[in-house]
Amino acid sequence: MNKVILMGRLTRDPDVRYSAGENATAVARYTLAVDRRFKRDSDQTADFINCVAFGRAAEFAEKYFHQGIKIAITGRIQTGSYTNRDGNKVYTTDVVVEEQEFAESKNASAENSGRAMSYSAPAKDSASEPELDDGFMNIPDGLDEELPFQ
Repeated sequence: MNKVILMGRLTRDPDVRYSAGENATAVARYTLAVDRRFKRDSDQTADFINCVAFGRAAEFAEKYFHQGIKIAITGRIQTGSYTNRDGNKVYTTDVVVEEQEFAESKNASAENSGRAMSYSAPAKDSASEPELDDGFMNIPDGLDEELPFQ
């Protein structure tokens, strides 16, 4: 089985191109910064994972995704290789997106894209009160008109 589930922030706006030919297909490429669960002293705190979406998913990414937005995706890992201009073989690993969705509210997304992005997980203080944020976004009633999907 080849199944990947990721949640992270876009490091830049998606790069969307269209295939040549009669039935042009949209292809969106973006990189997700996915927080690591544990932090070691000198290690980076996030992994940067290349993702590619095709067709309607790519068009959706082009229209609604931007740098800093938090999304959740499911897909599969695909490896490949090509020979570059210098004659060297280059190996690639991408997550081919099958499903993608927003992972935070529009307001929280606007706040995060307006400030410098930090990929380190916040330190947990055992003496502090428990967090009320359970990872699910709270959508108020009557907001259905503003959502880009039904």
